[in-house]
Amino acid sequence: MYFKKIVTGFYVLLLSVLLGAGFVSAAGPAKPINVGALYDMTGATSDVGRDYALGIAEAIHYVNETGGINGKQIKLHQFDYGYRVPEALTKYKLFQRLGCVAVLGWGTGDTEALSPTVTKDKMPYVSASYSGHLTDPKKTPYNLFFATDYSTNARAALTAWFNKKWPKHADYGKRKPRFASSYMFASPYCSAPIKAIKDQAAILGFDVGPDQDVSLFAIDTKSQVLALKDFKPDVVWHGNTTMSVSATLRDAYSIGLGADHIVNNWGYDENLPKMAAKAAEGVMGAAVCAFFGEKVPGMDKVVAYAKKYNPGIPANKRLIRTVQAWGDVLILREALIRADKAGKLDGESILKLGFETMNNFDIGLGAAPVTFTATDHRVAGIVPIYENKGGKFQIVEKVDLKSKWPEKWAKEWIGW
Repeated sequence: MYFKKIVTGFYVLLLSVLLGAGFVSAAGPAKPINVGALYDMTGATSDVGRDYALGIAEAIHYVNETGGINGKQIKLHQFDYGYRVPEALTKYKLFQRLGCVAVLGWGTGDTEALSPTVTKDKMPYVSASYSGHLTDPKKTPYNLFFATDYSTNARAALTAWFNKKWPKHADYGKRKPRFASSYMFASPYCSAPIKAIKDQAAILGFDVGPDQDVSLFAIDTKSQVLALKDFKPDVVWHGNTTMSVSATLRDAYSIGLGADHIVNNWGYDENLPKMAAKAAEGVMGAAVCAFFGEKVPGMDKVVAYAKKYNPGIPANKRLIRTVQAWGDVLILREALIRADKAGKLDGESILKLGFETMNNFDIGLGAAPVTFTATDHRVAGIVPIYENKGGKFQIVEKVDLKSKWPEKWAKEWIGW
């Protein structure tokens, strides 16, 4: 009920800000720069998508009000596609007709489906999908994002648990730790890092149990938790978004699964301890930036623009998703500025003269400095892993995969 109240009020206010944000200032004579945006406000990932959509609109307002792209304003064309891949393909064609020079995308299924098309069209596609499959520029050169990818995050989360939690277990040194995964099999987003995290489990010496298929819409996961209990895992990976992850944690707590839990970044936000309550205590997860309102560089702007354009949503109802949205907007802004200064605001120039010239570019927001090269679109190899303690997220470990496994990082793991 609490979640439904948040969502209902959130959605009404979201519509107002988005309707007011198909915007371009009339202050300057320069022709606006068209950018497309896709959101999920009504589909399977809308529990995290709505706050992200707010963040995109607010961040674009910030860009336009602080100089735009060398004086040019961004005109944002935005649509809720309900997490439906065919709808995303249709909207992409519309973005082309509107003359968009880049797209701010959303889900893994549609982003991966569109990848061959955006490559052919040379359309920079800055997505909220951090799928590791999109990080190899030999295959997907026009897919980019500011964050560490799902596979890197999953490897880091399991490694942090292995380093920090397993040595304190009563069976440490007596047997191998046991690991299992819970996620929606049919979802490209949920399944994207599974190969990588199982590979990491093999590297670290886990016994791996059977996966459990949990829908993104799940509110009752008792059968899956009972199946997990048969295997007796020490740690469970959760690959869904916050709503269904919370349901699984509650059922695991009530049934007495007795396992620790690690969660991907889209299942790990400020709503998790609210929705899962005691069941979220001690749960670890990956975060690709700071949580909303944390005292880090740049957060003052995020909070100020949230208050300015959505004053009806209290700060304690905003999520890390807003901050993630700003991350993607800020790297797109920088790429556009660099390409525009070179006098070439076409897709190839935005990629080559914009994104791929970023070397340890610091966007603030508690995110890793961003580096893109012509051979590697993984932005960083260090991932902060958090633990929920009393409803607050605390850093457990910053896992440096690139330094720990340099050969694998350089030669094996890209594009997973």
